[in-house]
Amino acid sequence: MSFVLETAANPENLRRVAIDPLSRVEGHGKVTILLDDQNKVHQVRLHIVEFRGFEKFIQGRPYWEVPVMVQRLCGICPVSHHLAASKALDEIVGAKQLTPTADKMRRLMHYGQILQSHALHFFHLSSPDLLFGFDSDIAKRNIVGIAEQHPEIARQGVLLRKFGQEVIRHTAGKRIHGTGAVPGGVNKSLSITERDELLKDIDDMMTWSLGAVHLVKLMHQQNPALYDHFGAFKANFMSMVGFDGGMDLYHGHLRARDGAGNILFDGVHYQNYSQIIEEEVKNWTYMKFPYLKSMGAEKGWYRVGPLSRMQNCDFISTPLAELERRDFIEYSGVMPMHAPLGYHWARMIEMLHAVEVIKNLLHDSDILGNDLIITGERGFEGVGVIEAPRGTLIHHYRVDENDLVTMCNLIVSTTHNNQAMNEAVRRVAQQYLHGHEITEGLLNHIEVAVRAFDPCLSCATHALGKMPLEIEVLNAASDQLSRLSRSSEGILSTPSSVV
Repeated sequence: MSFVLETAANPENLRRVAIDPLSRVEGHGKVTILLDDQNKVHQVRLHIVEFRGFEKFIQGRPYWEVPVMVQRLCGICPVSHHLAASKALDEIVGAKQLTPTADKMRRLMHYGQILQSHALHFFHLSSPDLLFGFDSDIAKRNIVGIAEQHPEIARQGVLLRKFGQEVIRHTAGKRIHGTGAVPGGVNKSLSITERDELLKDIDDMMTWSLGAVHLVKLMHQQNPALYDHFGAFKANFMSMVGFDGGMDLYHGHLRARDGAGNILFDGVHYQNYSQIIEEEVKNWTYMKFPYLKSMGAEKGWYRVGPLSRMQNCDFISTPLAELERRDFIEYSGVMPMHAPLGYHWARMIEMLHAVEVIKNLLHDSDILGNDLIITGERGFEGVGVIEAPRGTLIHHYRVDENDLVTMCNLIVSTTHNNQAMNEAVRRVAQQYLHGHEITEGLLNHIEVAVRAFDPCLSCATHALGKMPLEIEVLNAASDQLSRLSRSSEGILSTPSSVV
C-alpha cells in the first residue's frame, strides 16, 4: 500500500527514510521520515497499513454473538474486547447492575488480562531494550538474550504471564478467545478447586510484581537523562477512573487532564463519549486521530494507558500499588511525567495492582456463587468502556427489533494514542537522527518510542526482536539512493544502491 505524503518546503531537497515494518509490536506499521541535505527532520509519521473491518462485518449478526466475535480483533488482549462488548450489550438486555458473582468474575477475568498482557509487554518485548541498551547487539536484544544473561528475570516474566493466563482460563473457559462473559452476566463461576489452584501461587506473583516495579524505578533513578527525556512531549491525559476517583480498570466514568495536570472534565458517563470525543481521518493511515471536541483537533489530542491512568486517578485502592504510585508521583514532581519510557514504570505498578486485586477477589466468596445472569427492560443501544492494558477501549452498538446489530463503532486504545505515538516518533527522530549515519541501532531508537505505548496493531510479537526491517533513502523523484536491510536472522546488509 502506498501513501500520499504531504510535501514540505522545497520538496526536491528532501529525502524519505522508511522503517517498514516495525518489530516487537502487535501488528503491521511503518514509520516514514523526510530529511533535508543537512539531515534536519521535516516530517515524521507513523503509518498503520492494515485495514480492520470489524465495524462493518459485525452488522447483521445477532447481538449475543458479538462478545465472542469481536475478541478476534486480537490474540493478545481478547479479554478486553470480550468484556467491553459484554458491557455494551448489558444495556441491550437491560442489565443495569450485574449480580455480585457476575461482576466479580468479570473483574477477575479482566485483571488476569491486565497481568498477563503487562508481563508479556515488559519482560518479552521491552526489557531487552531497557536491560541491554537501545543500540546493543541485536543478536542478544530479545527474550532469549534475557534468559541467557538475566535468567531469573526471564523466568519471573514467563511465570507471571502464565499465571494471568490461568486466571483467564478459569474465568473465561480458555486462555485465548474464551466465552465467560455474556450479555447480562457470565456463564460460569469458580469452583473451590480452581480458586485454591490460583491461590497457591499468588504470593510469588506479588513478590515478583513488586520486584518488577523496583527494577524499572531504579532505571529512572540511575539514568534520568534518558528515561525522563527520551521522546518526551507534553500532552493531555484521558482515562476512566472509579466513581470515587480511584483507579478502576473495569468500571467508572471518564476524566481528562491537560499537560499541566489540571482537570479538563470529570464525571462524564462513558455512554456520552461521543459528546466529548471526535475522530479525524487522514489520508496516509488507516487509523483515525481522536481528539477532545472542546479543544479542537490541533490541541485536543491526548494519550491513554498506564501513564495516563497513573496520573489521572486520585489513589489506588490496593496498598502496595498505592505506595508505588505515590513514589511515581513524587518522582515526577510538580508537573506530570510526559516521557514515553514512563509508561513502563506505570505499567509495572498496574501489574502489581492487578495481582493485589486478584488476591482479594480469590478470597471473596461471591466468585463461588451461582447467580450469574440478570436481565431487564430491553434496549436498542449500548456503550461499553473498559481500561484495557493499553488504555481506554470503547465499544458502541445499536441493535434492531430483530436482535441484529445495525451499527458498531470501536475506538481502541492504540487509536486514542495515535497522535501521541506520532509525536514520540518525531521527537526521537529529532533527538537522534540529526547528522548520524543510519544504523540498526538508530532504527531501534525509533521503534523503542513506539514500543513504549505497547501498541496493538494486530500481531507481530513472536519474532524475538529479529523481524526483517528495511530502510531506504530516496530522492524527490523516488529514485532509491541507498538502502539498509536487516534479515530475520538479524544480519545487516547494504545492497547495491540504485540511482
